[in-house]
Amino acid sequence: MVQVGYTKKVMDHFMNPRNVGVIEDRDGYGKVGNPVCGDVMEIFIKVNDDVITDIKFRTFGCGSAIATSSMVTELATGMNVDEALKITRNDVANELDGLPPLKMHCSNLAADALHEAIKDYKNQDGNVDGQENESSSIPKSNEKECV
Repeated sequence: MVQVGYTKKVMDHFMNPRNVGVIEDRDGYGKVGNPVCGDVMEIFIKVNDDVITDIKFRTFGCGSAIATSSMVTELATGMNVDEALKITRNDVANELDGLPPLKMHCSNLAADALHEAIKDYKNQDGNVDGQENESSSIPKSNEKECV
């Protein structure tokens, strides 16, 4: 079994995740997953004048997946959507004081889910071909297997 070392910040965001939940009257929705390991992340955003005023997440995955989802919501809250699109996997990992190399893909998923929610918001209607995005297939990450 592989030992995975987590920072105190990762453990805090895993044990006490921020912004968990769903925004029913959301302005944007993003869902990404890694088909190899089964991690799935959903991000819901509320936007006013192109500023993210509320953000929630639901994540099915490991401790790193939950911690990175929590952290990306904290980073994006209050940001202009164009600035939030610039949040990278390294930004998320750095704010958590680092992630083990085997878990860096989780920070990519969190940033990708945020970016998908913002793209959905920018489409304005929240629908793709007349169907809610939630019913669409999960965009796949190009990341490798979870460990």
